[in-house]
Amino acid sequence: MTLITEWSIATRFLREGKAQSALILLGIGMGVAVIVFITALINGLQSNTIERTLGTQAHIRVQPADEQNLVAPPAAGVTQLLLEDKRAQRLRSINNWQELRNMLDQLPYIKAVSPVVSGPAFARRGDALESVALLGIDPQRYQRIVDLQNSMVEGRFRIAAGDALVGRQLAHELGLRVGDKLRLDGGQGREAVVNVVGIFELGVRELDSRYVYLDMKQTQSLIDLPGAATVIDVTVNDIFSAEDIARRIARLTGLKAESWMETNSQLMNALRAQRLSTRMISGFVALSVALGIASVLSVSVVQRTREIGILRAMGSTRQQILRVFLLQGALFGLAGSLPGGLAGYGMVAAFNNLGPRLFEVPLEPGLLVAAISLATVTGVLAAAMPARRAASLDPVEAIRHV
Repeated sequence: MTLITEWSIATRFLREGKAQSALILLGIGMGVAVIVFITALINGLQSNTIERTLGTQAHIRVQPADEQNLVAPPAAGVTQLLLEDKRAQRLRSINNWQELRNMLDQLPYIKAVSPVVSGPAFARRGDALESVALLGIDPQRYQRIVDLQNSMVEGRFRIAAGDALVGRQLAHELGLRVGDKLRLDGGQGREAVVNVVGIFELGVRELDSRYVYLDMKQTQSLIDLPGAATVIDVTVNDIFSAEDIARRIARLTGLKAESWMETNSQLMNALRAQRLSTRMISGFVALSVALGIASVLSVSVVQRTREIGILRAMGSTRQQILRVFLLQGALFGLAGSLPGGLAGYGMVAAFNNLGPRLFEVPLEPGLLVAAISLATVTGVLAAAMPARRAASLDPVEAIRHV
């Protein structure tokens, strides 16, 4: 029996049991449609959550290491019990931050690097006073970390001497509009009056009510750190490798490197739970598909016992009979998954165009290929036991079967 003959026998067996085949194909199609839609939906939800959360912050923040208290070592042979209060951390610059910036630029897994000088201050307008965070940035580099240009709601994105960008909530609290003057007080007599050239909205109330963006030199002057950078913001190509990359940067530089996965542990737990739920749904659907295929093929083995015996008596080997039923399993998975995958894509398109439009669900071609592959492999695995049973039939006993 050649492969072509095995193929023709497998397809003939399927055609003879049309009702059974149609039902199992419908079940496979529905299962694949659910897998495609749920996976695409959760991937879209994850992308939207990450974009909204990480779109306003760096993936990794590199800062000076924490300062430690100086403790005199005990005398020889003396055991010292020490109760130590953590030392208050003063605002400090990263040593040789220009060289560090250039070194990080060369690492292949890093997408963008931006030095930032930041510190606390007060913003005054008339009798109104608000506590703010000053951020002195290199606008071209920082734009690759946080998309400030597309977050502008009034004015324009411009960072120059004497100019400032303020958050929408802060502008509301101080009654600011584009073109107004704002007095910034860094303490100890360090003050500056800046012109509000733009108002931004990052979508995070804490940031929109506190952030004031300036150029680096003016911020350095206000917080009394001339020539300094207090933080180096980094984005990476693979956001889920940020923790490993942060550890590498810490080892390379001796500085403190915190990833978004460390500072947003609750978000990370939520993303992991979403991923786990997607895999569990896909696993249960695949299991139900496998059980359906296995049951249909088991019935097929019983119904065609005599035919299998005749094939064996005519010289067909056990391996050939095995391949006939494995081919049936693969055909079930493939034929059911194609329309099911397309139906899943249709559900995604309907969600994007007719649903609540809370976020966009991406239509990834690779997802359809993966779903079809999963269904086909599941079909082959599900057919394994019925196929082995068919191949092990004794031809004489099988022919006698009524």
